[in-house]
Amino acid sequence: MGFTAGAFLLLLAGCGSDGAPAPTPAAPTPSVSPRPSPTPTPTPTRTHPLSTTPRTIPAVRDHTPARGPGWRPTKTSAVVTAPGSAALDDEARLLARELKLTHRSAAGAREGDIELALNRGQAGGPESYTITTTAGRVRITAPDEAGAFYGTRTVKQALRSGGSVPEGVVRDRPARPQRGLMVDIARKHFTAAWLEARLREMADLKLNQLGLHFSNDQAFRIESSTHPEVVARQHLTKAEVRRILALARSLHITVVPEIDSPGHLGAVLAAHPALRLRNARGTVAQGAIDIANPASARLVDELLREYAALFPGAYFHIGADEYRALMAENPEASYPGLAAEARRKYGSGARVQDLATGWLNDRAAVVRAAGKRPKAWNDGFFRGGVVAADKGVEVEYWTGRELGARQPDEYLREGRKVVNVNDAYLYYVLGQPNRFTYPTGRAIYEEWTPLVLRGSRAVPARYSGQILGGRFAIWCDRANAQTQDQVARGIRLPLRALAQKVWDPRKPSLAWADFRNLANTLER
Repeated sequence: MGFTAGAFLLLLAGCGSDGAPAPTPAAPTPSVSPRPSPTPTPTPTRTHPLSTTPRTIPAVRDHTPARGPGWRPTKTSAVVTAPGSAALDDEARLLARELKLTHRSAAGAREGDIELALNRGQAGGPESYTITTTAGRVRITAPDEAGAFYGTRTVKQALRSGGSVPEGVVRDRPARPQRGLMVDIARKHFTAAWLEARLREMADLKLNQLGLHFSNDQAFRIESSTHPEVVARQHLTKAEVRRILALARSLHITVVPEIDSPGHLGAVLAAHPALRLRNARGTVAQGAIDIANPASARLVDELLREYAALFPGAYFHIGADEYRALMAENPEASYPGLAAEARRKYGSGARVQDLATGWLNDRAAVVRAAGKRPKAWNDGFFRGGVVAADKGVEVEYWTGRELGARQPDEYLREGRKVVNVNDAYLYYVLGQPNRFTYPTGRAIYEEWTPLVLRGSRAVPARYSGQILGGRFAIWCDRANAQTQDQVARGIRLPLRALAQKVWDPRKPSLAWADFRNLANTLER
C-alpha cells in the first residue's frame, strides 16, 4: 500500500482502523519491586556471664558454673517439700521462716520456688547435699535430712553474701564427721538462752556437736533426780536442757554430755566427803575420788546412767584427765591405798595407772550399756601397764603437758580414733592462766588443720582417716574474766575458722582479711 515505516508507526500510535483517532490507552502501571521488609528488631535477651561460686562459711567444695540469672526470692516464691520427702518439712519450714516465704508440702515446685527433696541413693554420705539452680528455681537434694539442712544453710548464706543463689550446681560434703564446740558450764554458769544462741550460730556454720562439760570442782550444773545434793544453786533445769536438746535436734546438732572422773569431781565430793582421795599423809587430793572404794563407782555410775537417759545423742564423755594420783612423781608411794588395790585387782605387777585404766574401762562399759559411744581425754590413756584402755573409747587429744606425755602418733599407731582439741589453737581459757592465750581465728585459718594435733606439727597423712574432726573448747578457769557476751564475741572468728578447716580439706582460697570480711557480711 505504499506505507512507509514511519506512517505505520504513526497509525499504530494515533489512529483507529476507520481513521478516527484512537483512544489513548491508560498508561501502564509501572512495575515496582516490593520494598524489602525492615529487619525486625530482636526482642532484647539478657546474656549472663558464667556464675561464680557462692560465698559461704564454710566454703562449698564443688560448684559447676552455668549461665543464668541465678535465683532470688520474689513475692510468689515458696519453699516446697517434694512429694515423698515429708521428712524434710521441718527443714523447709525453717528456711521459709528465715526467708519470709510460704511453705508448701508434698507439692510440685513452680518457677521461683526452692524445692527440698530426699534422694536416699545419692552418694556422698548423710551430711552431703546437691543444689541445682536453673530455670528460675532451686532444688536441694540429699540422702538424709542433715544434708538437706546444710543445703538450706548454703542458700541462706549465698543470699546474704551475694543477693542470689548462683546458677549452676553445688555438690558439697564435710571432710570430717565431728565438728563442734565444747562449753565448760561447770566453772561458769551459762544461761539456756546463751547456749541456744550458740546452737543457731553453729548450725549456720555446719557444726554438728555441742559438748557440755557440766561437772567439775567448782560446780555441778544440771538438775539431778538421783543426787540433788551435788547440784549448784545456779544450774540448768532438766526442762531447760530438754529445750536445748530439742533445738539441737532440729538443727542436726548432737549434744555430748561430760561427767569427768576420777578427777575434777570436787563439787560431787563436797556432798560426799568420805569418797575423797587422800595421800599417804592424809592430805585430800583436790577433786579426786578414791577409786579403790567401791562406793565411788556406785555414785559415779548412778550419775552416768541418769544423764545418759536425759541426753539422746550417740556420745558420752567420761573425762579421765588430770587425776591427781597420777600427777604425783611416784603414785605408788604417794597413794599406797590405790597401789594395793591395783595389785589386788590386777596382779602383783599392777600400778596405780592400771587401776585408773580399769576405772576408765568400767565407766566406758556403763555408758556403752546405755547406748552411748564413750569419749575420754588423751591424758587418761597410759603407756605400758598391765591393763589396756578400751580401744572403743574415742581419744579427745588436747595436751602434751602431762607427766609422761605421749605424742599423738602413739594413739594413732594403736589404731585409736582421735578428735582434735589442740590446746595451742582450740582452747579459749578465760583469764588466760597457765600460759594460755586466747586463740585467734587467723592462726586456726592459716596454720591449723585436723592433722595438727599437738603444737604446730601435723601427724603423717596416713593417719588422716583416724582423725574424726575437731572441737573448739571454752574453759572457764577464771570464770569472771569475761561475761558470757564477751565470750560469744571472743570465739566468733575462731569458730568460723574451725568450721572452714573441718569441712573443707583444701587450703582456703580466701586470704584471711577476705575471710574475715565475708564473716562480717554474713552477719549483717
